[in-house]
Amino acid sequence: MGFNEDAAIWDSDLRLKRGKAISEEIKSYIKVKGDYKALEFGCGTGIISFNLYDSFHHIDLIDTSEGMIEVLNSKIKQRNINNMRGICGEINKDIILEDKYDVIYTSMALHHVEDIYEVLKSLTKVLRKNGVLCIVDLDEEDGKFHKDHHGFNGHNGFNQEKLKNILCELGLKDIESRTFYYDEKVVEGEKVNYALFSMIGKKIL
Repeated sequence: MGFNEDAAIWDSDLRLKRGKAISEEIKSYIKVKGDYKALEFGCGTGIISFNLYDSFHHIDLIDTSEGMIEVLNSKIKQRNINNMRGICGEINKDIILEDKYDVIYTSMALHHVEDIYEVLKSLTKVLRKNGVLCIVDLDEEDGKFHKDHHGFNGHNGFNQEKLKNILCELGLKDIESRTFYYDEKVVEGEKVNYALFSMIGKKIL
């Protein structure tokens, strides 16, 4: 799987449709104020944030794929959007986040991360007091979702209760989750059903 190579064709009808549903879920889950600053982790080409940018004062978008960020920044320029900024790199390695954010969201990215605890710890650190972390990702599945991605070493979705426990360990409160989206994809000629959940936690201190 090569995200750099896939970037140019990433915005498929399927992803745009799913991205719209995810964006609506995030908006329904979080009370956004006009002066809020947001961060999207693992943004890809920015499908989610292009549905949300007019709700926030500013959005930083980060991804490790140069190809994805190039496409993202090209779309930002073409659409003359001045409150979104794409940043390429890895948290705590290439990128040191010093700003504080009111909302941090990540969609379909966390299951690609091997050490989710360290990433979530880094994201929690840059949440403002009463800031909200929102995770959208795959419900736990049997591995068929990425069967055609040879060398995939991420997670086959997540058990919501186990993920909640991690957010609790990191000090987040008022944690809620729900499964909200059901769909199917064709993988090597086989129809694979999958579901997405959303989860939020608030940084009280």
